[in-house]
Parts: sequence; C-alpha cells; structure tokens
Amino acid sequence: MRTLEDDWRADLDDVDAALIDGYQSGVPVEPRPFRAIGEAVGVSEDEALARVEALSERGIVRRFGAVLNPPVIGSSTLAAVKAPEERFEEVAAVINSYRQVNHNYRRDHEWNTWFVVTAGSRETRDRILTEIEERTGCTVLNLPMLTDFYIDLEFPVVNADRFARESSSEAGRVEATTISEEATGELSELDAAVLLGIQNGLPLSLTPYADVARAIGRGTDEVIDSVSRLLENGCIKRIGCVINHVVTGFDANCMVVWDIPDHELDERGRAVGALPYVTLCYHRPRREELGWGYNLFTMIHGREPEAVDARIDELAGEHLPFDHERLYSTETLKQTGARYDELLGSAAGE
Repeated sequence: MRTLEDDWRADLDDVDAALIDGYQSGVPVEPRPFRAIGEAVGVSEDEALARVEALSERGIVRRFGAVLNPPVIGSSTLAAVKAPEERFEEVAAVINSYRQVNHNYRRDHEWNTWFVVTAGSRETRDRILTEIEERTGCTVLNLPMLTDFYIDLEFPVVNADRFARESSSEAGRVEATTISEEATGELSELDAAVLLGIQNGLPLSLTPYADVARAIGRGTDEVIDSVSRLLENGCIKRIGCVINHVVTGFDANCMVVWDIPDHELDERGRAVGALPYVTLCYHRPRREELGWGYNLFTMIHGREPEAVDARIDELAGEHLPFDHERLYSTETLKQTGARYDELLGSAAGE
C-alpha cells in the first residue's frame, strides 16, 4: 500500500489536525456527535461532518466509528502459513475469501502469510482454520493471544514523529490483561444487533445512531444505551476516527518475535509495553511441534525502516536480550474491520 504524497499535510489546517489527532477516541455517544465535535474544534456541526468526510475520501481516515475488542466479544487468533512462492496468490485468495479474516499481510519470513481470524465463537474460528488447511494444503500456525500487555493503534500522525505513539500521552500506561479463549461478551440480542450494525463503522451523517437504529429496527435511545454499555464492558475499545497509519507515513512496520524465559515473561512484557515506540506487545503460545519457539510479540510502526531497526536493536540490547526474529511487512493483502456475522444467532440462543 503506498503512502500519500509527501506533502499530504500541507493543506491541513488546525481544525483538520484536531480532528485527526484529537478524535481517534472520545467521540461523544449522543444523538448528534458532530455537534459536540464541532463546538470543541470551533466549527459548525455541518462543517465537522464535512471535514471528516473529506478526510475519509482522501484515505487519511479509514473509517469513523467503533474499534471493537475481538477477544472480549468472541474469539480471535493470529495465524500464519508457509505459502509456496509459486502458489502465493492462490493461497492468499483462499485465506482472504473468509469474511472473518480481517487482516492479512505478507512478511519476509518462511512463515510468509500472517492473518487474523475473528469470529463470534471459538468453534467458528477453529473451523475456518481447519478449512484453510484443507483448501490450501498448508499447515496453519495458530497463535491465539494469551496476555495483552499493550495494544492500541491510536496515535498522532500530524507531526514529524519517527515512530507511532512517540508523542502519545498513553506512553508508559500499561495494564496487562489475561485473555481467555473461552471468553464471551455475554451479549444480549440488542447488543449483538448493535455490534453487527456498527462493525463496519458508523454512518457519516449528523445522526449516525438514529441511522443504525432504523437499520436494525430499534430506537435511537436503545442504540445509544447499548453502545455506552459496550464501551463500559470493553466490547468496544474506543469510538472515533480510525486513522490509516500506512498512508499517513507510518508504513515501516515490523513484527518482532522473542523467545523469553517463561518466568520473566510478565515482567518483561509490562516493561516493553510501556515504551513510547512500541505500539503492540502481547504474549502468544509457543508451538514447538511446528518449530515455533517464540512467546512475546512486539510491533513498531515508524516512518523509516532504518529508524525502526535501530529501535529494535535498542530493544534487544537494553530490554530483551534474547533470541528474536524480525518479520517486516512487505505487502498488505487484506485490511478490514473485524466481522461477527453469527453473533445475533448466538445471542438469541440458536
């Protein structure tokens, strides 16, 4: 995926910057959210909406709405296959054909195809992994998250920072969360319907919650109450502008996998998750039977590969003096929001 032109920020004014960097979260859950946003940034309700629409059309804002929390709602896993080079496109097409595959990247490693499967249940997730193995003939490396040390792709982009999160106020704030593979959001039928209604983003309109309410046949107040409840219980992580960090310059991203002694994992994970240049940090299982001996994953998003490598050197030298591998992303094969098509049936007891 290419970045925008080098001067993509040249025609952005202070209002645009405030919308991009100030409203990646915290959008009010109320009938007319753009009225409150406009008042905060000093423009009218109509102009606030029009500006977000324009930023979306330019590709700076990928979507507007809720960022869902897959491990809380249903079941999610990171997976990988070793796709033969001569069949790479064929294997990628099979993987991408599943609506529940929301991210897929090519990485420079023997495990060269890395994708995320997000479903309403562990059964559905595992069925998809089995089908991918059968249809491609490639063994699937299944790496569900076990501990979340730090995960958030909310970070300023209208700046000259070299790394995502470098100037974020969230740096240093880490709370390790253990993830259960059997966890569910225990959703009501209404909450499930609302999540399905907003999973692709909120409508870009002056009354987005009323639009969702009409689409699912419920009242606006019911939808707003549901969204507030889903934020409180962690099914929704945040509501705001989801920024396309790749096209805004943070296109040098590297996933680094580490072999950490098990008795040091929690302490090391918390410490690294608090570093201002680490955008993701989490524990996933080893798969020794498949030759996979790594248990800590970190991600660094930067604007220059050389600078990202220097930070990884720093990680290895000062924080994680253990065996590791660097898996640079070389191609985006698929990138969408998480999909939960079977949630409503599950909530209704089907």
